Amino acid sequence: MEQNPPSANRFVSRSLASVPASGIRDFFDILTTIDDVISLGVGEPDYVTPQPIRQAAIESIENGETHYTSNYGLFELREAISSELQHLYGVSYDPSTEIVITSGSSEAFDIALRSLLDDGDEVLCPDPSYVAYEPAVLMAKGRFCPVPTSADNDFRLIAKDVSERITDRTKALLFGFPANPTGATMDYSDLEGIAEVANTNDLVVISDELYARLTYEGQHTCFSSINGMRERTILIGGFSKTYAMTGWRVGWLAAPSPLAEAAMKVHQYVMMSAPTAAQYAALAAIQHGESFVQEMLADYDRRRRLMVDGLHAIGLPAFNPRGAFYVFPDIRPTGMDSTTFSQRLLTEERVAVVPGVAFGSSGEGFVRACYASGYEEIERALERIGRFVQRNR
Repeated sequence: MEQNPPSANRFVSRSLASVPASGIRDFFDILTTIDDVISLGVGEPDYVTPQPIRQAAIESIENGETHYTSNYGLFELREAISSELQHLYGVSYDPSTEIVITSGSSEAFDIALRSLLDDGDEVLCPDPSYVAYEPAVLMAKGRFCPVPTSADNDFRLIAKDVSERITDRTKALLFGFPANPTGATMDYSDLEGIAEVANTNDLVVISDELYARLTYEGQHTCFSSINGMRERTILIGGFSKTYAMTGWRVGWLAAPSPLAEAAMKVHQYVMMSAPTAAQYAALAAIQHGESFVQEMLADYDRRRRLMVDGLHAIGLPAFNPRGAFYVFPDIRPTGMDSTTFSQRLLTEERVAVVPGVAFGSSGEGFVRACYASGYEEIERALERIGRFVQRNR
């Protein structure tokens, strides 16, 4: 008797089945089928990793440095990160026991969450926020609890809004500033308010500061440098955006030794250690990359001003992002939702942006445009967006 084969879907973990697919990746599947597209979508520097950084990786391979490093990572790299955090932000971490080198900052917040959460523990997170935060919480068996933010206050996270959403199951707050997708930053007073909420309610804070060096106005404040926060903060950073090293997959987390050791246990059994050659490249980035960082920062700032001014001229209001390399314009004047706007802009004018709703419900009515593309590309994109908006007023 002929039998129907079983559906493979029934073997998939129920908890994984609840994890949403990335709104960014689904959208960019369409992009690959269309010619002559100007992409303002993918959050990746258009720079090539600087030569001294590439050379350091090559030399490490030629010198036979092809074995595992410590599970915590290359000690010289941990020392360099520790020194940089002290120099830039006045916060101190022991490179022996309080810093873990990871395969990108995404692995850092993944292992942080998996080392913290028990089934059903709640994690508060700004909405909109980076698309990987919610899946990482769900895959760690936690409950993702969005905290709405608004263009009215430049998408900053407000302490009162956080406090109102705390329950007896809330364990952690996960946020990233400067922010992806909005480019928002947090003032010191904002962070002090968040710190007070964390202290009062005994929360762990996972502070994703991947874009810290890409701050254009004012000074970035490291969250763990605020009084009382070091002992309850897992600080996350990396090399992808600051040094144009997205493909190298090197990040790090810094935390008090009990928290760092717990995260390292997950890292140890899943990853063992970050790629050795990439760690040597990251070390060279800290040692020799500062002039490149400053050059890139000035160039991004020029593109930022072009993008914001151009969108305003078109009739799409956008607050002035003070960090990262994204702008989050309001597309509601067109009468379209963010998905429709993005799809039609792509098919009609060959410009790719990301629907704001991909980053959370508070992102509806907005789109994310990345200005890590070249200046001339941005000028061309703005011309096309202008035509599109003029037709759809």
